[in-house]
Amino acid sequence: MLRIKGLNRPGINPFGLDLDEGECIALTGPSGAGKSLLLRAIADLDPNQGSVFLDQKNRNEFSAPEWRRRVGYLASESGWWADQVGVHFPDHEQAGILLPELGIVPEALQWQVARLSTGERQRLVLARLLLVSPAVMLLDEPTSGLDPDSEAMVEKILGQRLAAGTSVLLVTHAAEQAGRLAHRHLRMTAGTVSEVAV
Repeated sequence: MLRIKGLNRPGINPFGLDLDEGECIALTGPSGAGKSLLLRAIADLDPNQGSVFLDQKNRNEFSAPEWRRRVGYLASESGWWADQVGVHFPDHEQAGILLPELGIVPEALQWQVARLSTGERQRLVLARLLLVSPAVMLLDEPTSGLDPDSEAMVEKILGQRLAAGTSVLLVTHAAEQAGRLAHRHLRMTAGTVSEVAV
């Protein structure tokens, strides 16, 4: 379980949440409401105040790399630090098994990042996160640039991970996607989060 108490930073009012094992919570709201800032604060990528616990262990007791392995963050825009795709995947065998489930051929590991489409980049970055197998995934618009077939593949894999016990906090602008994946729905407006009745 991920437990958040009084988390805040500039742009985010104090926020609390319990995210259970295998639970998906959708977070919606207008652009600029603070959704991405909230995910980054939970991931401890920006200065913030408050308490965050994973399985009753305080975030402060984890090293930064360990926390980010256990609580994985997927940004709305993918980040790449090398020219070749495969450099970003330590285990090519496991990557080669997963990529076809996202509609990407294993040979993509040999490609240059520059030749990737926006949708391919998005799915490859998600694959990179999935291969780390975090206990919690913080996903910022993971399907925003995808066609319906690719979106369906991503949602299928996320559903499988949820069934296996992974927890997901999902930022999405798609009400239909929230309805398909989420067990609860939160809305963020001007830095304040409120629960949406289902």
